[in-house]
Amino acid sequence: MSSKKIFVVRHGQTDFNLKGVVQGSGINAPINETGKKQAAAFYQNFKQVPFDRIYFSSLIRTRQSIERFLTPDVYHEELPDLNEISWGDYEGLPMDHDENQYYLNMLAKWSEGELDHKIAGGESPVDVVIRLKRAMAHIFSKGGSQLLICMHGRAIRILMTVLLGYDLRYMDVFRHENLCCYELRQEEDGTIYLDTYHPSPLKKLRDL
Repeated sequence: MSSKKIFVVRHGQTDFNLKGVVQGSGINAPINETGKKQAAAFYQNFKQVPFDRIYFSSLIRTRQSIERFLTPDVYHEELPDLNEISWGDYEGLPMDHDENQYYLNMLAKWSEGELDHKIAGGESPVDVVIRLKRAMAHIFSKGGSQLLICMHGRAIRILMTVLLGYDLRYMDVFRHENLCCYELRQEEDGTIYLDTYHPSPLKKLRDL
């Protein structure tokens, strides 16, 4: 197995992000004007990386966020297994006091090890692990030495525990912002290390 670099990036801002409304995998919202500016800044920051394979979820906000990298000479693929966690009945709801408290209580259950706990109609972290492992097995089977993967906040936190061997209870140690990027390195023995966390490029928009 040859070594490779893996860049895992979150999608740009949507109006749902801006308004504090839960999206999950059930709301297929596009990125907004700020998200487009973030995507442009991200492209400027990473256009020198010779990505040879690019993957994104089936939700439009991920493809839009890395659209400029999707040239005819670079292999790219949409993978539904990279979708955000399904928040079930919670999707589309504004984060008011009651909903926020429900969310915090659920995070507390997960951190205490109740990883099968889920919102009605939604997924648990264990459910998401299963499909993310399936997605990564597919991605790694296709080869490539410079991989770009665009996905979603909670799914990224879960993926980091999978790739780096963390206990799933500690997924929230991995932060995320719109168009932040985790830069990882896989050695020849298959071990994966976190090299760098790149925060949202939003602070660099003045340079555009």
